[in-house]
Amino acid sequence: MNLRKGPNTPGQAKSAQARVSIVRASRYDLNEILAAVRRCVELIGGLEKVIKPGNRVFVKINHLPPASPPERGIVTHPIFTEAVIELLKEAGADITVGDDIESGPGDRFAISGFRQMCQRAGVRLTNLREGGFVATGGKGRLIDSVYVSRIALEADVIINLPKLKTHSLTIFTGGIKNMYGTIPASLRRQYHSTFVQPEDFSLMLTDVFSVVRPQLTIMDGIISMEGEGPANGNLRQTNIILASQDAVALDTVAASIIGLNPEDIDAIRFCNERGLGVGRLEAIEVTGESLESVTVDDFQPPAASTRFFMAKMSGPLPSRILRLVMRQTLVRPRVIESRCTACEECAKVCPTGAATIVNKTAIINKAKCIQCMCCQEVCRYNAIALRQSFIGSSIYLLVRIARKFIRR
Repeated sequence: MNLRKGPNTPGQAKSAQARVSIVRASRYDLNEILAAVRRCVELIGGLEKVIKPGNRVFVKINHLPPASPPERGIVTHPIFTEAVIELLKEAGADITVGDDIESGPGDRFAISGFRQMCQRAGVRLTNLREGGFVATGGKGRLIDSVYVSRIALEADVIINLPKLKTHSLTIFTGGIKNMYGTIPASLRRQYHSTFVQPEDFSLMLTDVFSVVRPQLTIMDGIISMEGEGPANGNLRQTNIILASQDAVALDTVAASIIGLNPEDIDAIRFCNERGLGVGRLEAIEVTGESLESVTVDDFQPPAASTRFFMAKMSGPLPSRILRLVMRQTLVRPRVIESRCTACEECAKVCPTGAATIVNKTAIINKAKCIQCMCCQEVCRYNAIALRQSFIGSSIYLLVRIARKFIRR
């Protein structure tokens, strides 16, 4: 890996207007979702604009470790994916479904339901590490080259199927961040320890996205996740599906729907500045349902979103006082001992060695912890919670109230 950190200078955003479609869907029923996805794709010009008969199509799902059943709302729902596959089969595509997942007990694709679904649909399902990774150069701001899935790179078309969720580090996770799963897990852990600051981490995400960009993104927003996502937040029925050929534009619209300012999402802002997609709401054509009709006013953002609001509203506050306030808003992982099974997943994924197992219970070393939230993300037993100080929690509540007032 070659690291090259340069100035964060804006690039040229795309001038052409992007199109994002929004269609309602209320449950994970194959026929209902198939009709909704078909309509979604038609509203942005039709599948024939993207796929030709015989094209090798890689369907990138969101399959966070460790494996979890679809009812937990962590992974792209297999029924949602099956509906997309049915459309791709109609178009004559040669389909491979997959993500990079680390080995563990049992068949992790079976736990999530993807093994059964892909067998039923008659398409290939692969762990990306089975196809290997290729060193790929780019024009990154922080990384000059990165190892990317050979399967993704050799596909004629990449279909990106993110889940609508918040994220405790990056605030929002969608189409841009889902492509992060095309690089090996070991490298993802390394990047977490190298790019500790959220802004640097998001800039690295755009570097990865710049070398492996999807041709079509369809978002599963039927049941979303709010709060401290992407694995341990609260489920929320949002009843929508979004589609676009521009993943950045789709993320911009999706973030707006759940009450986030797209300009506060570093990955969206950086991609827009670098011409990797349209990240300005006024430059996006929304078709199907109107943005106003599907907006969720009381969607709970992650605690990390507080820092952006505070930075904007700080005004004449002295920098020393602002830094003190910002420190109070930090969230830190805490082990709930009664739920911990000492499965060691947190210790395996921790990039700094802060998470260890002592006396059959996980512990987290505060001095080593960089608040990357990887441990909380992989804990299948909800044994790692994110905590704020009393002052931080109070600031978070005040910011939520202020946001509602400003939106009105």
